[in-house]
Amino acid sequence: MERVPLWPGAVPGTGFQAQPLPAGFPDILIRNVARPEIRVFPPPAGVPSNGLSLLLLPGGAYSWVSILNEGIEVAARFGAMGYTTFVLVYRLPGEGWEQRADVSLADARRAVQVIRLDAARRQLRPDGIMAVGFSAGGHLAASLATGYGNRVFPAVDALDDSDARPAAVAAIYPVISLSPDLGHHDSTANLLGANSTAEQIARHSPALHVTADTPPMFLAHALDDPAVKPENTLVMMRAMTAAQRPVEVHMFEKGGHAFGAGRANQPNKAWPDLFHAWAQTQLS
Repeated sequence: MERVPLWPGAVPGTGFQAQPLPAGFPDILIRNVARPEIRVFPPPAGVPSNGLSLLLLPGGAYSWVSILNEGIEVAARFGAMGYTTFVLVYRLPGEGWEQRADVSLADARRAVQVIRLDAARRQLRPDGIMAVGFSAGGHLAASLATGYGNRVFPAVDALDDSDARPAAVAAIYPVISLSPDLGHHDSTANLLGANSTAEQIARHSPALHVTADTPPMFLAHALDDPAVKPENTLVMMRAMTAAQRPVEVHMFEKGGHAFGAGRANQPNKAWPDLFHAWAQTQLS
């Protein structure tokens, strides 16, 4: 597994402060991200590459990066289909960063740019880079879909001004709205901080920013999700259809939250195959 830093030197933004970890904090949940990176998983030996890339954005309520069930395990599932996957270990808003609400999106934008820069070397299609996010990472994926053109920090190098648009985006059991009645409280608080304003909530609710240039989107959610209301997915669906943008939606009866690549013996296990079939129609 190759680890690629997003920036060769200093990252944009200042103020990082490492946070103390509770005793026994699991190493499958990553915190204290001072230097964001992508972890590269090519298809396993014997599986030919299909030339397509997936940028995986694990969730964690913007408090940690859930690297195993929404990163490594998903990478294995899609690697078996021939995808090259890139798991993003992104900066977390509550770790002291100035412009806290923008650092995770800045990392996601840069990840797309780095993947595209290396596409020829890795024998990947530069127009075949898609993003897949989960829970708060689904919010990040949707924010990338609607905000890929918004560079919020001064450019560190020429790459920062290159194309950051993904070809398509998947948001799996995503946080979409940050409003108090629909949003996920911890994700909103961790992203925006205490006492967020209505303007901040609106700015960072991606369904409010869908345009004719928003990439095609795949959405999946379980109706029994106890953490993130399934209405978040429906809000994004309505925004995409109102803008006449391609959108595919799958609502599973069961699955709860954080089902990652899918739970054994449940229909939600099929979502990676459904996404794969849909992606072929968008990238043909």
